[in-house]
Amino acid sequence: MSASKIVMRLVSISLTALVFLMVVYGLYKLGVRSYSYGYRIFAEPPVTSGDGRDRLVQIKSSMSDTDIGTLLEEKGLIRDKWLFVIQLKLSGYSGRLTPGRYTLNTSMTVDEMMQIMSQEDSEGNTQ
Repeated sequence: MSASKIVMRLVSISLTALVFLMVVYGLYKLGVRSYSYGYRIFAEPPVTSGDGRDRLVQIKSSMSDTDIGTLLEEKGLIRDKWLFVIQLKLSGYSGRLTPGRYTLNTSMTVDEMMQIMSQEDSEGNTQ
């Protein structure tokens, strides 16, 4: 075997190994991000701790889950509207959010916010 063939073979093996390592690293990073996002679906902490800040939110009957998530994200009540949509779909509150004006706090969890936005008082009015 000539020296040039040996060098070409080593370069080919090196490039194959490099591509393999890049794919493995990419899959590792994807797995870590997926796990982190999946964990946040069930254990997302409130935006702030302590007393937090009250925010007035008005939910309209024409709003979709994504619209509500966008509104909550704009008001600083959640970090990620898509995470909210997934949390809502997986919760018992899917399809139960009622139109109305709500005072929510940045120290509330998403589950607490969904609970408030899905309740009606004894007269049928939203709280």
